[in-house]
Amino acid sequence: MMTKNIAVIGSGVMGSNIALSFAVGGYNVTVNDIKEEFLTKAKSRIEENLSLLVEEDSLSEEGKEAALKKITCTTDLKEAAGEADFIIEAIPEVIELKWDLFSRLAEIIKPDTIVASNTSTFPISRLAENSSFPEQMVITHFFNPAHLVPLVEIVEHPKTRYEVADSAIDLIRSIGKSPILLKKEVTGFIANRLQTALMREAFYLLKEGVASARDIDTAITAGPGFRWAFTGPIEIADFGGLDTWQRVFNNIAPELDESKEAPALIQELEEAGKLGTKTGEGIYSYSEETVSEKLNQQSRNFIKLGKIKANYGKND
Repeated sequence: MMTKNIAVIGSGVMGSNIALSFAVGGYNVTVNDIKEEFLTKAKSRIEENLSLLVEEDSLSEEGKEAALKKITCTTDLKEAAGEADFIIEAIPEVIELKWDLFSRLAEIIKPDTIVASNTSTFPISRLAENSSFPEQMVITHFFNPAHLVPLVEIVEHPKTRYEVADSAIDLIRSIGKSPILLKKEVTGFIANRLQTALMREAFYLLKEGVASARDIDTAITAGPGFRWAFTGPIEIADFGGLDTWQRVFNNIAPELDESKEAPALIQELEEAGKLGTKTGEGIYSYSEETVSEKLNQQSRNFIKLGKIKANYGKND
């Protein structure tokens, strides 16, 4: 199937940055939301993020203008989705809202349109429970910031037509992303399962007073995280020697945290209304200026890392 027109339903941070990614990739994108004010904010966010790409020499000024011309915004769902070849749902994580959207889409989409969800919470079997087109559905789980992080996790329904997942993978790859296909349904998909396992141990070390929060963070950013940008954990085991890693597992695994719920510290802070950057205090304290500066610098660092990774292995 030839994909030309993309519809993104939901214009929040994820939706707008997904739209940006497809527009930079040369696709016509229509962004839909329920209020004009949401779309106005999305357009502003998209322009700001494109400008940052230009500042970091990751996109030309001409490329920015071309991308902006590729994006249309509307509150009319039929206008957005009626002629779309590929639809990505990026609305709030409320299953009833998603079911309602899929019911409305069933009345207006083309027979060969692929409908994808950016959910990070629901399995595709749950999403498709009230859908009349499971054979056209996949999950395409982007990571925030969606226009900078390469990973996209793709999950297909047992009834998904075989060519749908292939088309989704090809499409995602065409905009410079790194799609991975889950062969079976699993809670949390892949990346969030790995991330949660790591964070569980990090909060255990913090609770036990092994080190400060800052030093625990540094242990990752200056250690494993430094090499994980290019070498994953399974390949690291191969390079380290499976005999060595067998001993590492046998020595350390019995001592790891085995908690089955969120760390007590997170629960205590949540109850106290200390939610992190959104409230100015969590594990660390933040001012509004600090958060803005950190997010800006984070985006610039991601852009630089993206360039390095894009060239990785080209001279091998």
